[in-house]
Amino acid sequence: QVQLVESGGGLVQAGGSLRLSCAASGGTISRYVMGWFRQAPGKEREFVASVHWYGGSTAYTDSVKGRFTISRDNAENTVFLQMNSLKPEDTAVYFCAARAGGSSRSLSEYTYRGQGTQVTVSS
Repeated sequence: QVQLVESGGGLVQAGGSLRLSCAASGGTISRYVMGWFRQAPGKEREFVASVHWYGGSTAYTDSVKGRFTISRDNAENTVFLQMNSLKPEDTAVYFCAARAGGSSRSLSEYTYRGQGTQVTVSS
């Protein structure tokens, strides 16, 4: 059973940066696709980014392209989300998830997920 724990969230002004981390325990994530999702108050969960297990294939939702970068360190069993040029509309709880198989933008296809970390961007 893989456990995922996110960290790195916080309060930042618009235009600022944050780096989220997702640390896995209880098993290796080296063969999993890893994804980041977010949910803002009153809104549906939203796919943010994903990275294939070998790190060579990434995907992003259009609203974060060019601002966010997903990466992974399989040796450290950790996935990162570097968020630059943050906007108030990026405010949400961000959580990571893991799945075997190919990349997916649907959270329902991920086997494991963390509890999330709050990101708040002030204007």
